Amino acid sequence: MSLITQIDQDIKLAMLAKQPDRLRGLRAIKSALLLAKTEKGAADEVTPEAEIKVLQKLIKQRKESADIYKTQNREDLYEIEMEEMRVIEPYLPQQMTRFEIEGYLEELIGRIGATSVSDMGRVMGMANKELAGKADGKTISEVVRQLLG
Repeated sequence: MSLITQIDQDIKLAMLAKQPDRLRGLRAIKSALLLAKTEKGAADEVTPEAEIKVLQKLIKQRKESADIYKTQNREDLYEIEMEEMRVIEPYLPQQMTRFEIEGYLEELIGRIGATSVSDMGRVMGMANKELAGKADGKTISEVVRQLLG
């Protein structure tokens, strides 16, 4: 079952259960997926990889907004962003822990023979491709810099 079909079913369930917070998050996902589907150059169907990227983008936007609201002491808006994040996250693949990321990147660095920070671009390219949806790019970058630095 495609993600958009799953989201449609979950929207119906949220409407029947009268869950406005969940409904808001689900509608945000559906909207973003429909936008991705209608973008210039997009295929008829959104690929699973593109779906993951859309969901990651939604999570990142909510994290950034939540941080801003937190610094401005806007707890009401902060809580809305956090609720939407909690709705979106279950649709993403299981995220790797920092320890798992470190182990994977140590193996990757050994496999491609990277030795210094100048090799960071090659490592990041492969790591982002292989860990797509499983790890945050910022965390990957921090760990690669730490291992090569």
